[in-house]
Amino acid sequence: MIETRQQSPARWYAGTIEDISREFGVDPAQGLGEDEAARRLSAHGRNELPEAAPPSPWRILVAQFTSLIIWVLIGAALVSGLLGEWIDAGAILAIVLLNGLLGFVQEYRAEQSLAALKTMAVTYARVVREGVRRALSSTELVPGDIIDVEAGDHVPADARLIQATAFLTQEAALTGESTPVEKTSKVLADHDVPLADQRNMLFMGTTVTGGKGRALIVATGSGTELGRIATLMTSVAVEPTPLQRRLEQFGHVLLWLSLGIVVVVFALGLWRGEPLFEMFLTAVSLAVAAIPEGLPAIVTTTLALGVMRMVSRHALIRRLPAVETLGAATVICTDKTGTLTKNEMTVRQLAVDDLVCDVTGDGYAPMGEIIGGDGRTGGLRDLLWSAVLCNGSSLRAADGGWTVVGDPTEGALLVAGGKAGWRKEELERAHPLVGEIPFDSERKMMTMIRRSEGRAVAYVKGAPDILLERCDSYMTKAGDVAPLSDSMRRSIVSRNQQFAQQALRVVALARRVLDSEPATFESQAIERELVFVGLAAMKDPLRPEAKQAVERCRSAGIKTVMITGDHKETALAIGREAGFASAERQALSGLELNGLTDAELSSRVRDVSVYARVSAEHKLRIVRAWRAQGAVVAMTGDGVNDAPAIREADIGIAMGITGTDVTKDASDMVVTDDNFASIAAAVEEGRSIYENIRKSVHYLLSCNLSEVLVMLGSTLLGWPLPLLPIHILWINLVTDGFPALALAVDPKDPDVMKRPPRDPQAPLLDRQRFVTVCIQGAVMAVATLAVFGVALSIMNDEVTFARTMTFTTLVLVQFLHAFTCRHDRFSLLQIGITTNRMLVAAVLLSALLQAGIVLSPWGQEIFRVVPLRPNEWWLIAGFGLLPFVVMELWKAWIRRGNGSARQS
Repeated sequence: MIETRQQSPARWYAGTIEDISREFGVDPAQGLGEDEAARRLSAHGRNELPEAAPPSPWRILVAQFTSLIIWVLIGAALVSGLLGEWIDAGAILAIVLLNGLLGFVQEYRAEQSLAALKTMAVTYARVVREGVRRALSSTELVPGDIIDVEAGDHVPADARLIQATAFLTQEAALTGESTPVEKTSKVLADHDVPLADQRNMLFMGTTVTGGKGRALIVATGSGTELGRIATLMTSVAVEPTPLQRRLEQFGHVLLWLSLGIVVVVFALGLWRGEPLFEMFLTAVSLAVAAIPEGLPAIVTTTLALGVMRMVSRHALIRRLPAVETLGAATVICTDKTGTLTKNEMTVRQLAVDDLVCDVTGDGYAPMGEIIGGDGRTGGLRDLLWSAVLCNGSSLRAADGGWTVVGDPTEGALLVAGGKAGWRKEELERAHPLVGEIPFDSERKMMTMIRRSEGRAVAYVKGAPDILLERCDSYMTKAGDVAPLSDSMRRSIVSRNQQFAQQALRVVALARRVLDSEPATFESQAIERELVFVGLAAMKDPLRPEAKQAVERCRSAGIKTVMITGDHKETALAIGREAGFASAERQALSGLELNGLTDAELSSRVRDVSVYARVSAEHKLRIVRAWRAQGAVVAMTGDGVNDAPAIREADIGIAMGITGTDVTKDASDMVVTDDNFASIAAAVEEGRSIYENIRKSVHYLLSCNLSEVLVMLGSTLLGWPLPLLPIHILWINLVTDGFPALALAVDPKDPDVMKRPPRDPQAPLLDRQRFVTVCIQGAVMAVATLAVFGVALSIMNDEVTFARTMTFTTLVLVQFLHAFTCRHDRFSLLQIGITTNRMLVAAVLLSALLQAGIVLSPWGQEIFRVVPLRPNEWWLIAGFGLLPFVVMELWKAWIRRGNGSARQS
C-alpha cells in the first residue's frame, strides 16, 4: 500500500492518525525500526528530488549550428572551397564559428534548470526510531518515519501532523499564500481539499515559523508535492521563441531563393553558350550575394548588447532569444505575493471604540504615522501596547532595510507600535514577561502575561469573533473601561466586517488585569472577562509602482493576469486595487478551475484576470490555455510553485530578491529588484530591440538584393561579372556588418509602448517593408550597374578597373543606405545624424577599411582591384549619393501622403 501511495498524491489529511499509522505500519511513539527503515529506503530510494542531467558542453555547442541559415552558410563555404576560393570559404566559416561561440558562452552559463531544487532539502531532521530521537540526514528519511519539527525548521518531506502546539508554517514558496498557515493534527472532513487548505499536512520545502509538532512522513523525494513540481518541470518542453521561428522561416526562403537564382542564371548562361565552369562560378557568386552571411552574428550580437542594456534596467536575461520575446508578449501572468505586493504585512487601520485611524508607510520599516489619533495616549496607546507586548516576534535592521524574525502578522503589529514610538525592547524592560499561553488553532488566540506596575496583566490577541466572546467590557478612546453593551458588540462586529470586505486581515486585541500572578497558565482561567481594546487591520501592500506598471502594460495592448494562492475575495480586492479586474466574474478559484475542462478554460481565459487559491498545476493550465489562444505569454513569480508555469511560458520571469533558486533557474529573465515596473521597462526594451533587429535585417536584405540584381543584371546584359565572390563576401561581412550592428543600437521610438503587440505569426518583414526592400535594392542596383557600364566604356572593357569602380560604388551606396534605414518615414535630418553616433563611427571605420583595400598593394592583390584617380572617385561619389537622395524624397512623399490622409 505504501509503495502505491508514494507514487501519487494521497488524501492523507482525511484519515485518522490511527488509520494512517496502521497503514504505514508504525507506532507514533516508537517510530520505525532500523531494519524496516533500511528496507523502505531500498524500496523508495533516497529522499531527494529528481534532478535533470545538465546538457553537456558539446551538446550546447552543437545546438548553435542546427539552424537552417547556418547550414546554408556552411554549404556556401564548402562550395567556395571546392572552387578553390579558400579566402571566401575561410571567411564564411569564421563568421559561423564566431556566432556559435557567442551563443555557446551565453547558454552554457544559463542552462541549469533543475539543479537548485536540491538545495531546498534540509540537511538534517530529528527522527524517532526505535523509541529514540536522533538527528538523521534528511536524504535517509522514508515513508512512515516519525519526525519532530519546531519553529525555524525546514520541513524535510511531506508529512501528516500527529501532534501540533501553536504550529505555524510559511508556505508562500509552494502555495503562494503570503501569511503563515495555522496547522492542526485534526482530521479534515472534506475529501477534496486544495493544497493550501490542507491544515494537517506539512510539505517539503516549506518552513516552520511557530510552535512545535510531531508528524508522520507520508511521501519522500519525487512523491512529495515539491517532487511533483520537479516532475512537471521536466515534462515541459522548451519552445522556440518568435524570433527563432521567424529566422528559421527566413532561412527556408533564402535557401529556395538561392537555389532559384543559381538554376535560372546557370540555365541562361548555358543557353547563351557560356563556358560551363564560368557559369558555375557566376551562379555561386549570385548565391553568395543572396545570403546575408553576417545576419546570424548580427542578430546574436544585437541580443547580447540588448542584454547589457537591460541589466541597467534591473532585468537579467538568461537566454539571448528571450530578449525579443518580451517585445511580442501579449499576456503577462504575474504572481501576487512578492511580485505585485511587497510580501511584508502592514497595518493599515487601527480601531478603538468609534475611533478609526489610518496608518501610513509600507513594509517593515517603522516609518510612518498614525493619522486621526494620538498613539501616545488614551485607548490608542493601550491598543499599541497590547500589540507590542502580546508578541513573540522581533524587528531588526538588516542590510539597509528591516526584517521580521518570526511571524509576519506579529511583525506588522510591532511596526505599527514603532510608528508611534513604542519599541518592544523598551516596553519589555518596563513590563517583563511572566508567562504565556501559546496560540493554537482551536482557541484562535494567544496570551502573554506581564508584570506591569506591580500587577499581572494579561495581553491577548486573536480572531475578532472568538476574542469578542471572551470580553465583558471595552476600552474607550479616552482610555477608560466601560461595560460591553450589545450595541457596542454589534458595532465591533460591523467594523470587523468592513475591514474584511477591504481584503484586510483583522486581529483583535484585549487585556485583563489579574488579581495576582497565576501559578499555572491555563486558558479557561485567564482568557475570560477580558477588556476589548480594539482592532488592527493589515494587508500585504501593493508595491507603489505596481498599479502604474499594470496601466502601462494595458496601454501597450498587453493583458495582465494576477495569479495567487490567496482566497478569492482577497485576490479580487487586490486585483481591483491594482487595476486587474473590476467584476467578480473576472475571478476564478482553484476549485472552480478543477471543474473546467481544458477546452472550457480556453474559452473563458480571455475574460478572467484574477485566479485565486491555485496550485502549480493550475498555473500550468492557465499558461497553456493562453498559449492555445495564440498568445505570447510571460509568466512572473518567485515561489517554487511558479517554476513549471514559468518554464512553460514563452518567457519566464523570476524575482531576483525573493525568488527561489528553482524559479530563477527555470526562468528566461530575472528581475533583480523584484519590481513589476521593471517588467514593463523590459518589455519596452524588448520591443525596441526587435524593431532594431528588423532595421538591421531590412538593411542587410536590401543590400543583398542590390548585389543579386547587380550580378543578375550584368548577366542578362551579357556583361562580364561585375563583382567577384570575395568582393561580395567582404561587403556582406565587413562593410555591411558594422553599420548593421550599429543600427541594432538605434535609439528607441518614444511611442514604442503605445503600440499594440506585434502579431507573433507575422513575418519578420511585412508586405509593406518587403516592397520597400525591393524598391531600395533595385535603386541601388541601377546606380551601381550604371557605374559598371560607364567604367567598361571608359577603359575599353578593362574588367578589373570596372570591377574596382563597381565594388567601391556599391560599398558607398550601402553606407549611405544605412542612414536611410534608421526610419521608414522620417528623414535623416529629422531624426538627426548624430543621434546614433555608433552608426557614424561604423560607417567611417568601414570607409577606411574600403579605402585601405583599394589604395594598398596587399589589398589590391587579395581583392584583385586597381588604384583609382580623383575624377573616378568623384564619379563614384555622384552615383553613390543618388540612391540616398531618391530614398529620402520617397520618404518625404510618404509623409506628405499620410498628412493629406489625416486632414481628409
